[in-house]
Amino acid sequence: METDLIISVINEVHKKANLALESKDIAAYTAMFDDNLSFTPFEKPTINKRDFTIDLKKYFSGSKTIETSHYRIKFSIEDDTFIEKIARKSVILKPKMFIFSKKQTIQTEEIYHWKNIKGEWKVIALEVVLEEKY
Repeated sequence: METDLIISVINEVHKKANLALESKDIAAYTAMFDDNLSFTPFEKPTINKRDFTIDLKKYFSGSKTIETSHYRIKFSIEDDTFIEKIARKSVILKPKMFIFSKKQTIQTEEIYHWKNIKGEWKVIALEVVLEEKY
């Protein structure tokens, strides 16, 4: 598959994933991940897709709104695996007491490993290599 076509397909998956994050739709967001996903949060041990989904549910339930955007820093293709490093910025409003909210900004650098599985590009590994919260 040509590199431009791969990037085009993966860009569309990222767009859908960003919309799913913003609407806090767990099923739509986790659809981009292979069932054998290996997820490594920043400075934490690697977990599987099931545990990642459980953590994601907690994250979504603890937030009022999520806004997110990203851009690709670099990419490569190695042994039929598309590897990209992206920079992401997310702004989360968390409930605080009854009517107040707390704004939190999270900036990350993430490395995605994509594999074409049965004609569909899926994330097989995701590692958060940098995380700043303010």
